[in-house]
Amino acid sequence: MNKRWKNRPEGSTWGDFGADDEKGRINLLTAEKVRQGVTEVQTGETFCLSLPLDYPGKRLLNPRRFPPRHFATARGGLANFNFPLSLNDERLVDVISDDSVLLCLQYSTQWDSLCHIGARFDADGDGEAEIVYYNGWRGGEHIAGPTSEQPGSEHTRFEGTDAKRLGIENMAETCVQGRGVLIDIEKHLGRERTYVGYDQLMQIMEADKVIVEKGDMVLLHTAFTKVIMDMNKEPDEDTLLHACCVLDGRDERLLNWITDSGLSVLIADNYGVEDPHAPLPDDATVFMPLHHHCIFKLGVHLGELWYLHDLALWLRAQNRSRFLLTAPPLRLPGVVGSPATPVATV
Repeated sequence: MNKRWKNRPEGSTWGDFGADDEKGRINLLTAEKVRQGVTEVQTGETFCLSLPLDYPGKRLLNPRRFPPRHFATARGGLANFNFPLSLNDERLVDVISDDSVLLCLQYSTQWDSLCHIGARFDADGDGEAEIVYYNGWRGGEHIAGPTSEQPGSEHTRFEGTDAKRLGIENMAETCVQGRGVLIDIEKHLGRERTYVGYDQLMQIMEADKVIVEKGDMVLLHTAFTKVIMDMNKEPDEDTLLHACCVLDGRDERLLNWITDSGLSVLIADNYGVEDPHAPLPDDATVFMPLHHHCIFKLGVHLGELWYLHDLALWLRAQNRSRFLLTAPPLRLPGVVGSPATPVATV
């Protein structure tokens, strides 16, 4: 019995990987899965699976997240950019440029850590729900928020967050390399907004002879990030809300498939894998059921807004679905998400 909890959510993996586990189902990404990924490399061609990190542009997709802001570091009270060192010593010919960036970690191509989504749940069995995250780690104690509001802009008002447990660095330390398996939803359903449930997903996989095995990293191609790229950082809000397929997060059979398949991570090129803007049913108890199921219950990291289109077209032409995927997040301790620049090697 884990000392942090007496009750675990029904259907969860809490405790299955150890009482103090912070990695979840990425524990299934073993050395054998790396070897399996390597055996899928036939031509040595590579695909960058990240959007430029200043895409989609503007703040229409999520008004709480903003594009990267660039700054020069300072040197002697001046901008340390195109800075001739002859200003310090006239003998020197060197010129220095050094910069920094203020970055929303989940603005563009990203990983969600296991402290991105928690829930109010009676883990200690006292009859009252408390804020907990995967494997019973506690909000406030282990995933600490800011203690006060600071004066200043929106970018600095709430400093002091610290995921002492479940931060994205736990994922980074695994290196996140193994066999990727792509499911080409756009090939079959086009680019209209469609809620894809278990039956449709199984039909697509059967038609393309896609097989997902324990520990595989599963990627869903809908072409959403291709649509984003084509808008060239001038996104249209209606298009963002209505383009391309999403998983039906309220399809229980689909959620059960995620559990039973043994996939180690779930990745999509759309915003959220499921639809964060879907209307809530009257009996809803969670806002994003697929996030709740994957992150909170199973410990499955989610990847969002990956650029999969070029890879999908190549795999489609070669009648393939598997490849070597290398996709570590930033090893930045204490954060809830991370940009990623994943690489597929075919």
